[in-house]
Amino acid sequence: MPGETKAPAGAASSISRFRLTRFRNYLSLDLTLSGNPVVLTGPNGAGKTNLLEAISLLNPGRGLRRAGYGDMGLRLENPSGQAAGAPTIDGHDSGWSVTADIARDDHVTVIGTGTESRSVGDADGDQTGRRPGGRIVRIDAVSRPAEALLEYLRILWLTPAMDRLFSGPPGDRRRFLDRLVMTIDPAHGRRVTAFERQMRNRNRLLADDGEPAWLDATETELAAGALALARARRQTVALLTGRIAAHADDNTGFPAARLALSGPFEMDFAGSENSDDDQAACADYQAVLRRERSRDRAAGRTLTGPHTSDLTVLFADKNMPAALSSTGEQKALLIGLVLAHAGLVAQISGMAPVL
Repeated sequence: MPGETKAPAGAASSISRFRLTRFRNYLSLDLTLSGNPVVLTGPNGAGKTNLLEAISLLNPGRGLRRAGYGDMGLRLENPSGQAAGAPTIDGHDSGWSVTADIARDDHVTVIGTGTESRSVGDADGDQTGRRPGGRIVRIDAVSRPAEALLEYLRILWLTPAMDRLFSGPPGDRRRFLDRLVMTIDPAHGRRVTAFERQMRNRNRLLADDGEPAWLDATETELAAGALALARARRQTVALLTGRIAAHADDNTGFPAARLALSGPFEMDFAGSENSDDDQAACADYQAVLRRERSRDRAAGRTLTGPHTSDLTVLFADKNMPAALSSTGEQKALLIGLVLAHAGLVAQISGMAPVL
């Protein structure tokens, strides 16, 4: 987890040109932007949110709607008025693309993402081994991993769906926290993906009564991944807590939040910044995984781990859990938290984020 500013905080990155092809309800779109404020207006269903979703895809992940990539392509209407699905051209899925020119420090970089055209019904993907409908990322026409987008743009958002973040299920808060971590530490996306893959492998081995040696090896990887994931989350919570405390007197009009990670895993296995402590916590977690194999096999899933942790948020001035605060207070806490995180992103990455 980086803890130092890489460049002068807040260096401006702006989208100077934005293009869509066969995305949602856009057959094509080409916008040239001057850097001045942009207001999107139009009736419901015109595509305002679709455009914002497209911008959110210029960072790793599935964007502000968390939709599947196969659901983002242009959808045509058939004569009955029902959506007819993604269009085809000469028997090929046409795919979709989002491309932006990013201007920073008098230099323009072209970044883009989307899905490639493929034969309809082709279950094997293309010759590169890319799965059908899978996401591709290109920077200046060169294929790159999705996390490379964070070298050019950091994107945050607030949407109406986030209004119930504090009173909703813990999984929503974990995803919210992991996105906060990733915009500071681009490698975090790989940590989350690796941990989820390792957990699926263990669950599959348990279901198939796998050999103990295979389970031992899988649990060794799972434990290391779990501790790395938990440590990155903990460090981001600490950095964000420090940022909020340091700017407590700012006249933003939004209440300060007090943050913590909670849950059995955090209490028992989170370790510390000391590598010896982490090694001990990792060994302890492996022992628990080994001991709980029968219980987890019966449950059909791994019951102990950072995938059960929660982000606890308090309204600091009232010492009140955010979940018990009023609807207006929850909205204000969320806005204040996102703005504090935006400041932290600028401080650490050297890039003023797009919000």
